Amino acid sequence: MSTPMNIGQAAQATGVSAKMIRHYESVGLFPEARRTEAGYRLYGDKELATLRFIRHSRDLGFSLEQIRALLDLWQNRRRPSRTVKALAQTHLDEIDQKLRELQAMKATLSHLVHCCAGDDRPDCPIIDSLADVPQAAGQ
Repeated sequence: MSTPMNIGQAAQATGVSAKMIRHYESVGLFPEARRTEAGYRLYGDKELATLRFIRHSRDLGFSLEQIRALLDLWQNRRRPSRTVKALAQTHLDEIDQKLRELQAMKATLSHLVHCCAGDDRPDCPIIDSLADVPQAAGQ
């Protein structure tokens, strides 16, 4: 085991800010750290591994509740991998839905940008669309 780290060192070692470490502790995602007599938090190898796990999960866009479930599964060495796969598949399905929504937004915005003359006149289909103003036929 390496020498315990304070919160700043743990943040630097894991890529999780001290503010987020405190937040994860406050919402019960991460256990409160043991403390020195002076009240400073101390983090060992186990805590650092957990923080890295949380950071990697957040990098993949998992929600805090999904990460909570993943942490439970990670710590349960008797878990069936199908449970982990199902959770990841659900998240993947959510990402696919968001991608479809983003692609629809992109198509709409591309159309509006194409339709806008971008000149000195005030007429603008982008503004009209945002204001939900019906366009005249032939425009």
